[in-house]
Amino acid sequence: MEYPDLSALPVELQEVVTAYGSLNVFRMLMHSPNLAPGVLTLGDAVLQRNSLPDTLRELAIVRVGHAYGAAYEVHHHERIARVVGLGEDALTAAETGSAGTLPGPEAAVLTATDRLLARHTLDGAAREELLRFLTVNQLADLVMTVGYYQLICGFLNSFEVTTEGETS
Repeated sequence: MEYPDLSALPVELQEVVTAYGSLNVFRMLMHSPNLAPGVLTLGDAVLQRNSLPDTLRELAIVRVGHAYGAAYEVHHHERIARVVGLGEDALTAAETGSAGTLPGPEAAVLTATDRLLARHTLDGAAREELLRFLTVNQLADLVMTVGYYQLICGFLNSFEVTTEGETS
């Protein structure tokens, strides 16, 4: 899929793309000029106002990326995950889906992410397990994070977004 002609967009959308930098996902989102601003606002909230610790947020995001086979998402969020301190064992677990020897909070988040991906819900036992490590606010933010990145990964795959030509 070709990227939209950004010069044909209204000035405010051109400014939105410019503000987000050179990432191809933001350029491609402009094929949906009416929805893109809201999608980006929600994405900002998921990344910047999430109550989950950064490492757990990124573990869930990378797992969704792997489960969806979204190489673009995995590429960018593995980098972020390392910056925020997520270890290589956790990144390997995100790739394979096997919690193995991860510490309790990481194992619980990885397992819950897979349950959300497979069943689209968490039963009482899964919620109870998560609430051993998370607050209710964090649990809610985990569910929202997984859902948002399912949307983004579906978009990335459908529009075949790659890192080609990106400068970051």
